[in-house]
Amino acid sequence: MKKFICIFAVFAIITLCFSGCNLPEKQSGDGLNIITTVFPAYDFARNICGDNATVTQLLPPGAEAHTYEPAAKDIVKIQNCDLFIFVGGESDAWADKILSSFDTPVKDLRMMECVNVLEEELKEGMDAGNERGSEEKEYDEHVWTSPLNAIKICEAIRDAVCEADPDNRDIYTENCEKYVAELTSLDNDFKELFKSYSGKPLIFGDRFPLRYFVEEYGLDYYAAFPGCSAQTEPSAATLAFLTDKIRSENIKTVFYIEFSNHTIADSLANATGAKTAQFNTCHNISQEDLANGATYISLMRDNLRVIKESDSNLSESPESIGTDDIA
Repeated sequence: MKKFICIFAVFAIITLCFSGCNLPEKQSGDGLNIITTVFPAYDFARNICGDNATVTQLLPPGAEAHTYEPAAKDIVKIQNCDLFIFVGGESDAWADKILSSFDTPVKDLRMMECVNVLEEELKEGMDAGNERGSEEKEYDEHVWTSPLNAIKICEAIRDAVCEADPDNRDIYTENCEKYVAELTSLDNDFKELFKSYSGKPLIFGDRFPLRYFVEEYGLDYYAAFPGCSAQTEPSAATLAFLTDKIRSENIKTVFYIEFSNHTIADSLANATGAKTAQFNTCHNISQEDLANGATYISLMRDNLRVIKESDSNLSESPESIGTDDIA
């Protein structure tokens, strides 16, 4: 593996000058150089470090985290950074292989080690396909979907950057306190919303990478697939189950996640008279989001809005449309 990495490193040196960064880097002169894989880590780090670090996200805008593979230039960036922040689950198992290949250790932070992880749940009605063995445990890697988990991750990032750059400890600590206050306000607003929430389950015509979110706020849900599923076509039984659940619970909104083609959600909505809405898992942002200055907090507040709208603005679903009408 070391020889393999060295070959790619040499190639990267030749090609690096022709390759642009995936997301804008937070420039800081001689400050820390932080590399992250996914958007939440990027956003948390830039809020904590401010102008005292260059923060770079490897995952390009609009890309799917589960299928990302590092290019040679990405390996070089990791090798030369002061702190590498990644999820720490199966989707980025490549990171462990790369880190173990370096002669000089790179300081890293695994977000899944900052919180209590939850197993992915095979919920009633879900189509799991043939991806899982009966004894195989899989964990939801999207730990940041709970704002309280986001706080724990931010505090771990604060500790890591204070250790790497003790001269600016006071700045990192103050920035983290301010950002944690914003995350706490976000959490309080979700809690306030769910005090008066109808208690109806959330319905996702999509994958469901939001276990930490629903566990945090005591919500029920149903979905087509588990969070890290590679399935794209649900079974007829799953479609029928979700259609019946939407009708029986009088659900008015079917959710889909970002970067989804939302065909399943559209089909369920067409069959039941429900609306559709995007729910942000925040693992990455689109080019449009990037241009509009999206942040973890702004995306989560958009989720707050769509949940509130899904529980109000109600209209009756037509009973005349049957399960067989789903495309």
